[in-house]
Amino acid sequence: MSVFNVGLRHVVDDSYDIEIGYGLSDRLAEDIAGGLFGSVKKFAIITDSNVRDLYAKPICEKLAAAGFLPDIFAFPAGEKSKTRHTKEQIEDAMLEKGYRRDCAVIAVGGGVVTDLAGFVAGTFGRGVPFVNYATTLLAAADASVGGKTAVDTPLATNLIGMFNQPKKVYIDISAWETLPKRELACGLAETIKHACLGSFEMFEFLEEHLDDILNLQKSACEHISECNCKIKYNIVMQDERESSGLREVLNLGHTVGRAIETVSDYRLLHGEAVAIGMAAEALLSARLGYMAKDEAGRVIALYDRAGLPTKIPDFIDREALVKKLYTDKKVRDGKLRFVLQKGIGNVVEFSPGVFSTPIEEDLAREIIMEL
Repeated sequence: MSVFNVGLRHVVDDSYDIEIGYGLSDRLAEDIAGGLFGSVKKFAIITDSNVRDLYAKPICEKLAAAGFLPDIFAFPAGEKSKTRHTKEQIEDAMLEKGYRRDCAVIAVGGGVVTDLAGFVAGTFGRGVPFVNYATTLLAAADASVGGKTAVDTPLATNLIGMFNQPKKVYIDISAWETLPKRELACGLAETIKHACLGSFEMFEFLEEHLDDILNLQKSACEHISECNCKIKYNIVMQDERESSGLREVLNLGHTVGRAIETVSDYRLLHGEAVAIGMAAEALLSARLGYMAKDEAGRVIALYDRAGLPTKIPDFIDREALVKKLYTDKKVRDGKLRFVLQKGIGNVVEFSPGVFSTPIEEDLAREIIMEL
């Protein structure tokens, strides 16, 4: 018998820039012409039906005018499209148009688009480079940093995916002007969450400037975009692939949020579900003594002011919601686990490197019934 060791140690630099600004499609085209993707000529622009004509088509036209070979691959907008089947359809369409390993992907849209397109890029031809062109506040807050890509399954959201870092991220704040008010509010759900877990100063800024943000005041929008990136970066840089446990804090509010999103059959948008999840988490944190009742009240009040729900709608079966909590990725040995706030601007570290704690089902049920 013999043993042959295959030595494959690598030092990989996955660093990339996030550019925050207005009308960044020209900048994207300039970067590509300047060699962002090397000698790549073929570009698969992956987008959804809402964004296709608004942003993907102009980008496609600019790349074609510069001598590149772009194609648009669009799917129906909405969380229900973030599936293995949609991924398969996009991949088959790319193959039919002659795409192989010598291509790159441009994701143009919100979080559903960037999640799905990043996953396609990570597996197509065993991996091709990609960029995210974020057109929503939710994508700017949630998808701009971290490299998580995934699709949903009938059981729960984001159970199948991979870590895949983009070459660059573009946060086009001017695109927020075309968002329905409901979509803009949903972006604030993750933004408020970031403040709750990482910056009391940002939370106070949101309290003071919420109306400015909803009215798309330039300096306020730029400020929260930068804060979102910095808070998430400070976590991801320490735990890129969830190996130490720190990155789990980004799941604040998502134990209930993701479950309610699925149980609602996506009648609730992601941000709306997260807002309810954050209300549940704040009540639970206060119940267990990790934050004061008035602090929990401030968190819930800010979500209310943003126009987001903090109560569970009547059409949700609460017992079905309790059962769905067990599909959460933090569940260990059949026990529910929650990330909890330590006041506003911090989270509880229960022991070195452990940021979630077991919660009895009865207590979780009590909180859900309160909502």
